[in-house]
Amino acid sequence: MSRGAIERRLAEVGDQLKHLRAELAIADEQCSALEEEAEDTRLRALLSETPLAEQEHRAARRHADAMARHRSQVVDSIASLEAAADDLLDRLAATT
Repeated sequence: MSRGAIERRLAEVGDQLKHLRAELAIADEQCSALEEEAEDTRLRALLSETPLAEQEHRAARRHADAMARHRSQVVDSIASLEAAADDLLDRLAATT
């Protein structure tokens, strides 16, 4: 791979990392809010002991779990891109 191609790919990876880090910040906020909601609905379900309250809790828990899975995928994607960037930087250093 030529030096110019490596630099272009490195710039692309940097842009993707910026986007994913912004997405991670949003996912962190959403995870926190959804966890609070799930805990609130859990307490309401315990206190009211009604099927509807339990159903609301299960729905809130599913949403919180789904967001946690999404956040984990974003973290994995960031780690993968950082490894790719490290590899590209090593290649770039080798071309000089």
